[in-house]
Amino acid sequence: MSTAAANWCYATVAPRAKSVVVASLGTPAPSSSGSFRPRLIRNAPVQAAPVAPALMDAAVERLKTGFEKFKTEVYDKKPDVFEPLKAGQAPKYMVFACADSRVCPSVTLGLEPGEAFTVRNIANMVPSYCKNKYAGVGSAIEYAVCALKVEVIVVIGHSRCGGIKALLSLKDGADDSFHFVEDWVRIGFPAKKKVQTECASMPFDDQCAVLEKEAVNVSLENLKTYPFVKEGVANGTLKLVGGHYDFVSGKFDTWEL
Repeated sequence: MSTAAANWCYATVAPRAKSVVVASLGTPAPSSSGSFRPRLIRNAPVQAAPVAPALMDAAVERLKTGFEKFKTEVYDKKPDVFEPLKAGQAPKYMVFACADSRVCPSVTLGLEPGEAFTVRNIANMVPSYCKNKYAGVGSAIEYAVCALKVEVIVVIGHSRCGGIKALLSLKDGADDSFHFVEDWVRIGFPAKKKVQTECASMPFDDQCAVLEKEAVNVSLENLKTYPFVKEGVANGTLKLVGGHYDFVSGKFDTWEL
């Protein structure tokens, strides 16, 4: 990211409002009279609008209530699931999924606690092996394969992914709008080039739908650059699986390369 780019950030500002609200990865709200509009703000801290104490308290209370429900309706009723977990974990799966709040893999795939060692990030990306970069992802893969002995690594993409839209929207030579997002989604650049070459006549949204799966394939290939993953696949002790969850139509697809 250039120095100039680092000093810019996207924000959404309400007319005549004093507070600044950070924009999401989605498309900025259209500009019109009296409506919210995107604006570039330079060398100014971006802060969320102050949250009323009552609303903050309600948000925290929601978490407490949620746990109490889980405790009485799940934890207390399933000692056969939770008692063994006190001694350790032995998951069969490692799951890479998007951080998108709409696609929790434990919910959509019905995974019980202890079944899946899970990593979630923007656009469910897996970078190629590099000891000097993305050590968080690399250490998770190494621990899952070498220590936990998982049998299946699943990379799951999903419909209407903001990270995938950000990847497909990247312009060569353009400054980055975020500190981290663009550099991260560039992991899927080979998939982007393939889609732009093979699906050039498709509308943008349709290209995104194809890219959601092609980016998964790039991550599956990147997994093979990890020596312990490559060895497990060669020995038949580890399987790599791609997946895609379409929450618009309620479909889930899986495949192997």
